[in-house]
Amino acid sequence: MKKFLAVLRARNMEFLRDRSALVWNLAMPFMLVIALAFTFSGSNKDIFKVGVLGGINKMHSVAPRLQSTKHIEFVPYNDLSYAIGKIKHHQMDMLIDVSGTPKYWVNSSSPNGYLLERIILGVEKNQFQSQLVDGAEIRYVDWFLPGILGMNMMFACLFGVGFVIVRYRKSGFLKRLMATPLGALQFLFAQLVSRLLLIILITSIVYFGCNLFIGFNMQGSYWTLMLVVTLGAISMISIGLLIASRTASEELAGGLLNLVTWPMMLLSGAWFSLEGAQVWVQKLSLFFPLTHLISAVRAIMNEGATLSQVMPQVTVLSVMSVAFLVIGAYVFKW
Repeated sequence: MKKFLAVLRARNMEFLRDRSALVWNLAMPFMLVIALAFTFSGSNKDIFKVGVLGGINKMHSVAPRLQSTKHIEFVPYNDLSYAIGKIKHHQMDMLIDVSGTPKYWVNSSSPNGYLLERIILGVEKNQFQSQLVDGAEIRYVDWFLPGILGMNMMFACLFGVGFVIVRYRKSGFLKRLMATPLGALQFLFAQLVSRLLLIILITSIVYFGCNLFIGFNMQGSYWTLMLVVTLGAISMISIGLLIASRTASEELAGGLLNLVTWPMMLLSGAWFSLEGAQVWVQKLSLFFPLTHLISAVRAIMNEGATLSQVMPQVTVLSVMSVAFLVIGAYVFKW
């Protein structure tokens, strides 16, 4: 434990003394969240989004005119309660059920839902039965916040750990540590805990600091949110440790880290929802810890999900963390 604490303290002091890196990690997410809040708050989507229960193909026989109407995006759903939750929070304009008696749900306070209802009454007349749903709108900044914080964590976890260990190896610092009683697992675990504490601290400061000005939507438990964020950070730190476990070149490390971060950034749902995307794209995104982190955080903050409801994401993040850390320690090269 003394060896672990010595390395942990040394790494923390090294980061805190790098004032430029510390200021950047605090300032960048602050500026991005606030800029997006003022830029996109109150903006409306320029197309209609309609969920379909019972299959898109059946829409052609039940409501052919509606399906052929332009500027409407149809997204298939299998879970009625999940889809109605989208209607409640204005994340979807209308839900249509064509599996039995044709009916639709709209939010009574949604302007887009009102317009779509008029369209249905015009093109399909009395084909559908109306169902009303009440619920408050989730602002764009509330939906986007988990993605911003998740991406900031991803870059801090991967590059903040990967480049540091490669620099240690290139300068010969790791070779000198090899002459001490310090083991590879102790060293990597100290790096993980150090980076985890700093990321949790910075992310908390950014969240609560922005919350004073914006007032984020928070429906769930902060304890559940903290657990998910911690596991997400550990899993991404473990990936950085794995990449840096045998790499001696900063150029190679940068390439490998970019190879990991870009697919995660584009396919994790941070920038845009993957609903309606190709099935293989949605399945590919499940291999990235950032996908599970963002989806769980959004469910907790915007839908009030409990720990049992986000347990699938918690399990995946836990398994990924243990696997990456163990493999990284096994293949580690001083």
